[in-house]
Amino acid sequence: MPQTVSTMDFTAIQELISEDMQAVNRLIQARLHSEIVLVNQLSHYIIASGGKRLRPMLSLLAARACGYNGDKHINVAAIVEFIHTATLLHDDVVDESDMRRGQETANNVWGNQAAVLVGDFLYSRSFEMMVDVGEMRVMEILAQTTNIIAEGEVLQLLNCNDPETTEARYLEVIYSKTAKLFEAACQLGAVLAGLSTEQEKAVAQYGVHLGTAFQLVDDILDYSASADEMGKNVGDDLAEGKPTLPLIIALQRSTGDDAQLIRSAIEKGGLDKIDQIMKIIEQTESLNYATAIAKQEVEKANACLTCLADTPYKLALESLARFSISRTH
Repeated sequence: MPQTVSTMDFTAIQELISEDMQAVNRLIQARLHSEIVLVNQLSHYIIASGGKRLRPMLSLLAARACGYNGDKHINVAAIVEFIHTATLLHDDVVDESDMRRGQETANNVWGNQAAVLVGDFLYSRSFEMMVDVGEMRVMEILAQTTNIIAEGEVLQLLNCNDPETTEARYLEVIYSKTAKLFEAACQLGAVLAGLSTEQEKAVAQYGVHLGTAFQLVDDILDYSASADEMGKNVGDDLAEGKPTLPLIIALQRSTGDDAQLIRSAIEKGGLDKIDQIMKIIEQTESLNYATAIAKQEVEKANACLTCLADTPYKLALESLARFSISRTH
């Protein structure tokens, strides 16, 4: 008989850590406070603008799944969310985005200068909070993480408008920009719980694979979801000349005029040829290819969790991985 896979829906996962998440939200609100009114306005705007709080959820779930019973995971989860929020603020300025999570971006409301500077405030506040945790290993992981995220931003900038971008280069950007923070969020739970080096690495690798799958799905949705579902402008990646995996594979599998059309779209950016490019993406089945890679990453992620005891928290982590490829936004 085929083995049935136990799973937990997203609401059940939220309920499992509701008390912890409430504590995280209280801490976020407290540590966002600044005597500078604009800092308060802008940081509260983006923190309160929706989002699934997936990264702090991972910190909480990983800590509990690893058997941690203290309260430092609350600080760690808030720090992870601050770092993520700072990257969003800077991302939107670099990408000249005007919409995120279904509302105007902070840079569109207050301007690029304010968005960059408040992003810096969130980074510096997160480092203050790392000191409060009082564990050098936590600071080491988070310091390295913020550095790699910054490198990923630069790497993505180098790939922009470059039709020679390979799948390997794209995956390197995904690791640095997205998966690294997922990795840290999970690894820190294992560090707080005092797990062995081998177990810590396994939990961290779960985060890497989950983060990779999550970003792959984001890039797939950019060519397949509606603006209402995504909460941002569909085709943003193409408009910015970003060669994500669906476009890279479509170019590899195309010849003649089709290949030239995609190369030109990557080099120049813009959406004037999006309908033709969408047809090429469909014909080359590049979305199916990217989806298959995402599914493989989810399988790899959950295989990493075999080192943990079976608990509702472990089931929640496994379910989150599956959720990452079934979502529509």
